[in-house]
Amino acid sequence: MSVSVFIDGAAGTTGLEIAERLAGRAEFDLVILDDERRKDDDARAEALNDADFVILCLPDDAAKAAVGMIRNERTRVIDASSAHRVASGWTYGFPEIVGRDAIAAARFVSNPGCYPTGFIGLVAPLVRAGLLPAEWPYVCHAVSGYSGGGKALISRFEADRDIAFRAYGLALGHKHVPEMKALAGLAHDPLFAPAVVPAHRGMLVEVPLHLSMMSGAGAPDALRRALADFYAGSMVVKVEDDRPDELLLRASMEPVDTLTLRVLGAADGSQARLVAMLDNLGKGASGAAVQNLNIMADLDETAGLRL
Repeated sequence: MSVSVFIDGAAGTTGLEIAERLAGRAEFDLVILDDERRKDDDARAEALNDADFVILCLPDDAAKAAVGMIRNERTRVIDASSAHRVASGWTYGFPEIVGRDAIAAARFVSNPGCYPTGFIGLVAPLVRAGLLPAEWPYVCHAVSGYSGGGKALISRFEADRDIAFRAYGLALGHKHVPEMKALAGLAHDPLFAPAVVPAHRGMLVEVPLHLSMMSGAGAPDALRRALADFYAGSMVVKVEDDRPDELLLRASMEPVDTLTLRVLGAADGSQARLVAMLDNLGKGASGAAVQNLNIMADLDETAGLRL
């Protein structure tokens, strides 16, 4: 028996990629509104309340408004915006970190941000294991393809081919910081330095560490083993044991829903670079939403994913 799914904001990049991952799956019956009706609040309210599952691919304020339009106690919600990521009553949608049982039992699930997926995936298990101190002032450098910035940024990059690098969030206080701090179990806000490069998709998130200056920090090999143990058996999160001289984001990157983690250490163990690579539209957005939907619907969590 299929369950109904309504993607509110289905015309956006994240919504389109979710629909692609659900296409042809008999377990789900997609509720689709035509161009005129998807802009009609009455039609949207009807769909929001009739569907078994709703996936919100909307700006933050619109996502909050959409949740307010749900008048029943049955419809379950996955919000791909940042509106509810640290909100009371919402479960953070990173099953490898919060536990699959928590996702399966939740009515309201907030999809993680793309950058936080890399940061939390690297740091949270190591803080929990006592191999990194929660009190350290962490720094996170990251670059992403421009598709994560929405239609306006996509248009800007595709219209101006002279843009080679876009640093932003320079005033600090980026909206991703609260979830990065909370889910990694940190005492202080990490200093987050994001940037965008002229590739449609793809993301690299790095956390540089002065291990010799950090009380109680583990050696690079210990950090790597701890991550491998934490994600053992996962089909989505992969911990690599290689030591490459370079890592490349390619403009030709194909969609993928995995998260790849590395610990690259100095020869004397005094420093390390924790590096996550992912598709900002995959595990960083649409792939994560589908993984959460699968878990909530009691299905194989990797069904429909590109692994």
